[in-house]
Amino acid sequence: QVQLVESGGGLVQPGGSLRLSCAASGSFFSIYAMGWYRQGPGKQRDLVASIASSGSTNYGNSVKGRVTISRDNAKNTVYLQMNNLQPEDTAVYYCNFQLRTTDWFIRGYWGQGTQVTVSS
Repeated sequence: QVQLVESGGGLVQPGGSLRLSCAASGSFFSIYAMGWYRQGPGKQRDLVASIASSGSTNYGNSVKGRVTISRDNAKNTVYLQMNNLQPEDTAVYYCNFQLRTTDWFIRGYWGQGTQVTVSS
């Protein structure tokens, strides 16, 4: 069984910052890519940022320059540092891990989601 647990969401004023975390636990061999997605009210789920096992990163156009994704392989954890948050960043944020599981397949797993609300 694999479980992803997110933390760090909340209410923040425009211009503020938040740091999200997502940790994986359970039985798996290795982690390939990690990523963060978000889904606003009435919108589709979109990529915010991703980081490959090599460390290479990719960011959504709407957040470039304002967010940084990082990973701690020893802790099986991915982080998302978000700065200069704006009301349009309000959404449920989901982490996604691509894992090689114990049956040797590569599967995708989602966190439960954490609400980020940007409002004055």
